[in-house]
Amino acid sequence: MKISNAEREQFWPELPYPAWRPTAETLHMWMQIVGKVRLTLSPWVNHSWHVTLYLTSRGLTTSPIPHELHTFEIRFDFIEHELRILKSNGAVRVMALEPQSVAAFYDKIMSVLRELGISVTIDTMPNELADATRFEADESHRDYDPESANRFWRVLLQSDRVFKEFRARFCGKCSPVHFFWGSFDLAVTRFSGRVAPPHPGGVPHLPDSVAREAYAREVSSLGFWPGNAAMPEPIYYSYAYPEPAGFASAKVLPPEASYSAQLHEFTLPYRTVRTAESPDDVLLTFAQSTYDAASTLGGWDRQMLEEASLHPPQRIRS
Repeated sequence: MKISNAEREQFWPELPYPAWRPTAETLHMWMQIVGKVRLTLSPWVNHSWHVTLYLTSRGLTTSPIPHELHTFEIRFDFIEHELRILKSNGAVRVMALEPQSVAAFYDKIMSVLRELGISVTIDTMPNELADATRFEADESHRDYDPESANRFWRVLLQSDRVFKEFRARFCGKCSPVHFFWGSFDLAVTRFSGRVAPPHPGGVPHLPDSVAREAYAREVSSLGFWPGNAAMPEPIYYSYAYPEPAGFASAKVLPPEASYSAQLHEFTLPYRTVRTAESPDDVLLTFAQSTYDAASTLGGWDRQMLEEASLHPPQRIRS
């Protein structure tokens, strides 16, 4: 799909991490708070699929969360810049997304949930961050720039759309396209169907048992990550666990993709995708090429996992 320069700025905007770092770090903590509400009240699903957020046409959502005989949903709206909490009895509460400390945001959302009759106590230590402050004590992260948050959402929205096209090519077990608030990335993961060796663990503020359960089966995972202070470059990534012999030296496309020995994954700069004549084609090429390397070198049963006859009939267009 070729795009014009005007479409590029609208749908694939620039997202230089240093320019929006204060907002990114605050938003990361707000999303962890919301995500932990879903984590605490939801039944456990393999690979921690019960904790994630999902893209919407306005932002991100928890999807319905069970609470006693009701359900409720928490939605980030990056157009109106509001947090909406909707309960199945018709009750609605709205919080403004505006500059405020993580501690203030935590206090407000817990208070609103109590107003709605939703009793929940979460672990207030952020996950997957080496240098973390408990939510109720975090007064340093307090920035929120609406334009930056909207740009981030627009990048996620396009990535989600292309990832879903890539996901549709696979017949084996595959995750939804979902947003992990711990690592702050959008991902979709394919499974070979075989048991993997125990994961070594060691993720900051994440129990080793959670990491080992998440990687209990062989995977090839594709994702988008906006960067952080140590690596301020938004990227697409693809990795395999366990990493098969020869994966690091595999020839993948497009040429701008490279293997990171530090991350143990192939990466592709977001700028390469957004500036391409057809961002969709470049991203799908990266997704397919890295999966081809992981599945071929890993000896996956690709005929079973990609058998064309298992796909549903093509949609009939009028």
